Amino acid sequence: MSSTASGKSGTWRNWGGNVVCRPAREVTPASVDELAAAVRRAAEDGLPVKAVGTGHSFTSIAATDGVLIRPQLLTGIRDIDREAMTVTVEAGTPLKRLNLALAREGLSLTNMGDIMEQTVSGATATGTHGTGRESASIAAQIRGLELVTADGSVLTCSEKENPDVFAAARIGLGALGVVTAITFAVEPVFLLTAREEPMPFDKVLTDFDELWAENEHFEFYWFPHTGNTNTKRNNRSAGPRRPVGRLTGWFEDEFLSNGVFQAAQWVGRAVPATVPAIAEVSSRALSARSYTDIPYKVFTSPRRVRFVEMEYAVPREAVTETLRELRAMIERSPLRISFPVEVRTAPADDITLSTASGRDSAYIAVHMAKGSPYRGYFTAAERIFTAHGGRPHWGKIHTRDAEYFAEVYPRFGEFTALRDRLDPDRRFQNDYLRRVLGQ
Repeated sequence: MSSTASGKSGTWRNWGGNVVCRPAREVTPASVDELAAAVRRAAEDGLPVKAVGTGHSFTSIAATDGVLIRPQLLTGIRDIDREAMTVTVEAGTPLKRLNLALAREGLSLTNMGDIMEQTVSGATATGTHGTGRESASIAAQIRGLELVTADGSVLTCSEKENPDVFAAARIGLGALGVVTAITFAVEPVFLLTAREEPMPFDKVLTDFDELWAENEHFEFYWFPHTGNTNTKRNNRSAGPRRPVGRLTGWFEDEFLSNGVFQAAQWVGRAVPATVPAIAEVSSRALSARSYTDIPYKVFTSPRRVRFVEMEYAVPREAVTETLRELRAMIERSPLRISFPVEVRTAPADDITLSTASGRDSAYIAVHMAKGSPYRGYFTAAERIFTAHGGRPHWGKIHTRDAEYFAEVYPRFGEFTALRDRLDPDRRFQNDYLRRVLGQ
């Protein structure tokens, strides 16, 4: 699994290995009642509470020295409503299990991120997203939520019931309560045709608006120190299904994307001067291909090379300018970047602290291999992103605080006021929330 807890010493580490905490105790509730009781008991003992998923966040959003709640027993589908086209799942359900279960029922989410190891509650609480012209983040597909609040009571919310909580809690950062179940909108399973092909960086930037407008889901990876990108367009298809062959899939997705890439990271770290040459070879290794399959087999892919990541959402109209500045910064600097930069988009949504709240957005993600010194690169990139009013992904590395968020989120005060009401004693507080939401 992606999170690790080393037994007796009670140490918890995240997937990227950059966050460690030692909770006073860990609880694995088997029901909503047990979870509510754990929250009440924590209050009696004066301990803060945090729920943790699979540890895929690179920030300390789930870290606590109080009570750590692990939701792995709260899994599975509670209900499928084919009339309303919704599915209600327990909060600890991994996205992978949800996707498989829905496919068996002939159903699918409309859009998803590119990995599916996270729990549904962890992924939505931090604003996990894929790429889409009209379809937005996983949280934007939520139709209802159940959460245990600070006093141990169970609150349900939707557009009709507690709408003010619903507006904020879909991306709640773990600050409003512990989510115990989520109701998602689903649709009959459909086919997507993926077209992956290399394209020069300058051409992608020149044609970006066109590529975005002509495709339901467009994304690309740029390899720093080169003029090369790999683009991916996913569009709905009438079929037939033409999945990636097993051997081709293994060679391209496992051997090249994970195996050779891992080796390139090791060489690059040992001899930084080789990075531009390796990047040139890596960026040309993947050839064009096209395949048609059900959504989760097209949207998601395995990520076995561990890394740390920073990702910012900038206004969509600012993306090409931001990328040009990023390239110029890397070219001017002594930095040697062996990980591609990932670019995706999302339409504006109505979730209070969504990175796409109220504005069409483009996401730019920068990565470094786990264990490598990333601060110089991330700091320089962050300076560029924030100059464009960028909003950092809540689960990825950034240095922003409440003062900054009050500027870039018009409804920031709405969220903090709701938090004051639902958690006046800051039962769900930790250092990260203290920084990003203020006292």
